[in-house]
Amino acid sequence: MKSIIVYESAFGNTEAIAFAIRDTLQQFGETAAYRAGEFSPAQLSAYDLIVAGSPTQKFNMLPDMRTFLDTIPPGALAGRQVAAFDTRIDIHKVNNRFLTLMVKLFGYAAAPIARKLTKKGGKLRQDPAGFFVEDTKGPLTEGELIRAGKWAAGLAGNG
Repeated sequence: MKSIIVYESAFGNTEAIAFAIRDTLQQFGETAAYRAGEFSPAQLSAYDLIVAGSPTQKFNMLPDMRTFLDTIPPGALAGRQVAAFDTRIDIHKVNNRFLTLMVKLFGYAAAPIARKLTKKGGKLRQDPAGFFVEDTKGPLTEGELIRAGKWAAGLAGNG
């Protein structure tokens, strides 16, 4: 299986998750990871599995990820497996009613990323995943890199 992880990262946390996913998927075949602005959607046809991820900021993905996904031609992901992830603050730890309401209304980045990938023809390999950070700038919550590796093993069919 040839896999690619395309990600955006503001403070390095989402990049760390992307690299943990990459490192696990490398056990199952050729795998690469690129920032969204450094990879052309025209190259996606070379991959069997496309994983995309972004931090959740303002209840959505970062602009470079949106641009990357929007420039994928319609139908370009037909026959490809896709998956999506994000990094986010755990609203249960924050315990803020307003933030909880906003998340219920607007959600996180992973679901819209997954929708855009499937709209371009991709077949969702498994449910989108969210990985927790302790605060806006991080760090990642303890154990999230391990959880990202397990999620990636599931993408490879070995989870």
